[in-house]
Amino acid sequence: MKNEMHIQFSALSENESFARVTVAAFITQLDPTMDELTEIKTVVSEAVTNAIIHGYDGYPEGLVHIDCEIAEGTVSISIWDEGMGIENVDEAKQPLYTSKPELERSGMGFTIMENFMDEVDITSIPGEGTTVRLVKHLKKSKTLCN
Repeated sequence: MKNEMHIQFSALSENESFARVTVAAFITQLDPTMDELTEIKTVVSEAVTNAIIHGYDGYPEGLVHIDCEIAEGTVSISIWDEGMGIENVDEAKQPLYTSKPELERSGMGFTIMENFMDEVDITSIPGEGTTVRLVKHLKKSKTLCN
């Protein structure tokens, strides 16, 4: 059985923890390990922070969207914005790359996502926004019942 949720919230840094906790609460029905839960919370934080800081660049009226689907031990998460987009996704994925060095960002967000998840797909159109799709296959999970 498949279960899914969708949330959207204002592009405010205060909402990053809300997003992380909401996704974590949703996936706990699969009984993930603490490591799996921590990894998923971390990548959600990274993707949401990127949307807020880079996608909307301080424009709090923008909205960040999260779709989360769980099915047969697999968690699929899409996080997207309708902000500035990324000119060069390959460059942005390079470790230590940051488009905002003045904010003392580490430039490790996409690297962290790629290390913690089984699949990471980033699509972006400059001027239209960015979507980060994340997939994790849980090692031992409960099967959802009707």
